[in-house]
Amino acid sequence: MKLSSFNFLLIFSAALAALIGLPVMSVLTNIFSGGTGATWQHLLATVLPDYVGNTLWMCLGVGLGVIVVGVTTAWLTTMHDFPGRRLFEWALVLPLAVPAYVLAYVYTDFLQFVGPLQSGLRETFGWSRADYWFPDVRSLGGAVTLFIFVFYPYVYLLARTAFIERASGMLEAARTLGIGPWRSFFRVSLPLARPAVAAGAALALMETLADYGTVSYFGVQTFTTGIYRAWFSLGDRIAAAQLAASLLGFVIVLLLVEQLSRGRAKFHNTTGRKRPQNGHVLQGGRALLAVAACAIPLCIGFVLPAGLLLRLALSEGDTRFGEHFLVLAGNSFVLAGLTALIAVALALLLAYGARVSKGPVASSLNRLVSLGYAVPGSVIAVGVLIPVTRLDNWLAVQWEAGFGSNPGLLLTGGIAALIYAYLVRFLAVALQSVTSSLARVTPSMDEVARSLGASQREILRRVHLPILRGSLFTAGLLVFVDVMKELPATLVMRPFNFDTLATQAYTLASDERLAEASTASLAIVAVGLLPLILLSRQIAQRR
Repeated sequence: MKLSSFNFLLIFSAALAALIGLPVMSVLTNIFSGGTGATWQHLLATVLPDYVGNTLWMCLGVGLGVIVVGVTTAWLTTMHDFPGRRLFEWALVLPLAVPAYVLAYVYTDFLQFVGPLQSGLRETFGWSRADYWFPDVRSLGGAVTLFIFVFYPYVYLLARTAFIERASGMLEAARTLGIGPWRSFFRVSLPLARPAVAAGAALALMETLADYGTVSYFGVQTFTTGIYRAWFSLGDRIAAAQLAASLLGFVIVLLLVEQLSRGRAKFHNTTGRKRPQNGHVLQGGRALLAVAACAIPLCIGFVLPAGLLLRLALSEGDTRFGEHFLVLAGNSFVLAGLTALIAVALALLLAYGARVSKGPVASSLNRLVSLGYAVPGSVIAVGVLIPVTRLDNWLAVQWEAGFGSNPGLLLTGGIAALIYAYLVRFLAVALQSVTSSLARVTPSMDEVARSLGASQREILRRVHLPILRGSLFTAGLLVFVDVMKELPATLVMRPFNFDTLATQAYTLASDERLAEASTASLAIVAVGLLPLILLSRQIAQRR
């Protein structure tokens, strides 16, 4: 391999890692800034205790909830046979297609006092408002419940994979020792699957901490809503950055606690027998309980909200559905498409650079790039705006000095800064997909191509690209859908008078125009179904 090619890939990886890490560093550098004491005095006296308390309670409730729901459904669909199992094993992933803020709008319309459910109860039983009690969905408990049924598939996917790939010999050995199915689950399968369960719960909690639309609409004060309030309502960017750093601290502590809690425990298979066991057949009442345990989260997380959205969109949808809706869809598709193309191209270069270098430097840089996915969108938005705005102002001064006219904001006035924020947030999604696929290409192919005189560029173009075509498409599709659903970064950084489907749904729902918000929300859900259908087919085939 030529030294110049190696230097190019390494320098490219280092420069990209610096760009991806810049927003986080710009946030962290404001931790010890003086800022305006008046803002912090106001926050301490009013909402800061609520930020801390609500964020902690949400993490605790969502963490426990997604583990219970995800592990239960994964264990049932993997290790048991009951009516509808083949449907549930792939359909339980579908709630990931529904953004949490869309679920919040749908259930608010369905469960509010004048909604279909309470109105039907009053008409059926002749009740008045004082005759019954109904829980308020727009509350901390309501937000935790919705997050559980949206994010449990993270735990379900990873736990199910761990149960499928776990050596069957361990369970057989447990049964020969007189350990029944339930005891073997708690004493053998669950402890061995703990890393996967913890990873899925960590993903769910990071998505919970990153959410803005749900907690804002429900009126729950968290660090994410505080960042938006400090930046726009109070006009204090330093206070916003300090709140963002505090939120980032929650994420770091979450990951460290999970890692340290393992201690020196290892989770390796001790046998090569990886054939999954035949499913234990459930009958009668146990089969009904298994069906209910799988059907309830699926219905709450996908079936019911999708049906309600479709009903609202067909009966009372957005009256400006025509040209205005096409503009919104066009903006969303342009942002998502450009980000997906750039992310796939960058991920391919990063993954290929790590492959040909065969050293720790490139791999470490790729891990640094991947950290952006753990950072909430609101933190990234603040971290991008601070340095990019300074660069914009400097460019405007230089332009005016050289040409005599002020060009305005070149980066933050368009979509360039917004795409940059998306790349910081979602480049890890594409990189993980490309890296895992590239690792399955045997190194002997590279060696044979080099023996025939092919350069590294030719090997990438003629050997790897044809093999990786499907994985590159999948990576681009995942990034595309993530960008379509992203709300906090889009709200903070979108150009003036530039709306997307996500911001339109949030704006209409915030104005209590829930029926009109259904059109944009349904479009987001429909786009989110595309990668999940592919993923569900893979799950069904793996069985």
